Amino acid sequence: MEADLFTAAAEERQEKDPAGSPLAVRMRPRTLDEVVGQQHLLKPGSPLRRLVGEGSGGPAGPSSVILWGPPGTGKTTLAYVVSKATDKRFVELSAITAGVKEVRAVIDGARRATGAFGKETVLFLDEIHRFSKAQQDSLLPAVENRWVTLIAATTENPYFSVISPLLSRSLLLTLEPLTDDDIRGLLKRALTDERGLRAAVTLPEDTEDHLLRIAGGDARRALTALEAAAGAALDQGEPEISLRTLEQTVDRAAVKYDRDGDQHYDVASALIKSIRGSDVDAALHYLARMIEAGEDPRFIARRLMISASEDIGLADPGALPIAVAAAQAVAMIGFPEAALTLSHATIALALAPKSNAATTAIGAAMEDVRKGLAGAVPPHLRDGHYKGAAKLGHAQGYVYPHDLPEGIARQQYAPDALKDREYYTPTRHGAEARYADAVEWTRKHLGRKRS
Repeated sequence: MEADLFTAAAEERQEKDPAGSPLAVRMRPRTLDEVVGQQHLLKPGSPLRRLVGEGSGGPAGPSSVILWGPPGTGKTTLAYVVSKATDKRFVELSAITAGVKEVRAVIDGARRATGAFGKETVLFLDEIHRFSKAQQDSLLPAVENRWVTLIAATTENPYFSVISPLLSRSLLLTLEPLTDDDIRGLLKRALTDERGLRAAVTLPEDTEDHLLRIAGGDARRALTALEAAAGAALDQGEPEISLRTLEQTVDRAAVKYDRDGDQHYDVASALIKSIRGSDVDAALHYLARMIEAGEDPRFIARRLMISASEDIGLADPGALPIAVAAAQAVAMIGFPEAALTLSHATIALALAPKSNAATTAIGAAMEDVRKGLAGAVPPHLRDGHYKGAAKLGHAQGYVYPHDLPEGIARQQYAPDALKDREYYTPTRHGAEARYADAVEWTRKHLGRKRS
């Protein structure tokens, strides 16, 4: 909402008594230079720099923007910085509580402010994805005619949740998840800053590491947990926030897991071996340990894709597409929702019928190649498209399988040294029984001698 006497009084009281506000609110950046992360959006001449009045732009005014990113990455913070730094009229609405009536009131006020005082209006609309099409339509004239400069924030993909006309009239700025280093810098600032904890407590390395895992790239979550743990430590007269205090405060145990050490590999190995052994409950346990320890979800998804081919193969041809789809979904959504996707894939793989026939087949074939069992490609299989190939005997005598009733031609495909070699030995587990029948039939019709 637009600032009024009550809002101004509340802000003045907050400045006099900052401890009365949450730590995450107190530590909000006051300038763009204090913003943690998102440096790709804060370069000189960027839309956000222009919104706070940096650079004249000549006849080109600042653009409306849509901020898209996960929770806790700084969408509201960037809008807050703009509100403090700009000399423009700033109005804030939330799509959760506002409707067309409120939007039209802001637009009418913006037109009056422009006409009467030459004052431009910046409208921050949080959670724009919650607006219906009709509600978003009501913004179009104001954005198109620049009666307001819109800053809209969303955690949903705007290509699905924001109407195309509004997207085409705005710049889409994508916020990236904050890194551990970003969060770590924010925590150190909050510990020592006058607006923060004023060096009242310290944060040991093991507690900091657990706090980073809890945060999961969410700055607001990190500061909220820090404030709660600091309060508990101070109440107990402790000069530092111990790991035990943090665990008790946030009710979340620190998982013994070194992402760069043995635990990383041991737990990952146990996950895959539990899937291979079809123990879905053990697999979910190890998956949960990796998630709680802050393991990169993309690493877990890669391991699942490997497992789908290595241990399941053609016993369940749908396993690999499930694992690949999970990896794609994880890359798009990240934690915490990615945990659901990884669980989906882990359960499917653990309960799928198992076969390592594809694994052993390529292993045996590669072993023969390494031993030098290669040989020349049979002449009738060689490329015959270039001039002179026929004179060399290339592609001569090749039988086109599609011309035959059964679609299979009895001719030699492998080099001479390997013409009777069989690499693929299918099981009769699950769907691979179908492939076992198929390979038996095709080898018979190819005239292959049993090795």
